[in-house]
Amino acid sequence: MRKFSTSIGGYDKNEVQAFVNDVTKEYESMLNKLKAQDQEIANLQRELQKYNNMESTLNRAILVAEDASNQIKKIARDESRSIIEDAKKNASLILNDALLKAEKTNLETDELRRRIALYKKRIKDVITEQLSMVDDVDNVKF
Repeated sequence: MRKFSTSIGGYDKNEVQAFVNDVTKEYESMLNKLKAQDQEIANLQRELQKYNNMESTLNRAILVAEDASNQIKKIARDESRSIIEDAKKNASLILNDALLKAEKTNLETDELRRRIALYKKRIKDVITEQLSMVDDVDNVKF
């Protein structure tokens, strides 16, 4: 605690005034620091909200990609089943017609399998890219 020297009529006014000025400067400095910290907190909270929104968007994108992948697989399975069923129904036709149609069905099935493989690769690439973006969010420096 600071002690003031005394003079006639009380404490030395210059010392008291200097002390009041020091206290005022210190108070203003602390107040400015608090305002700056409050601003920084607000900025960080906005950034956090932005990243939370990005995370939510990425999660939704991953779910959409998974759903699309499942739908593509189901469609491909249904198409291949349909082709196989059609081939079985037409097996009772003349031997030559049946052989030609079976050969055509096999070619279509191979093409569908290539398409399925291509679709799978594309979906895996999208998911990998999305996961990479999620991992990159952790590497953002402030």
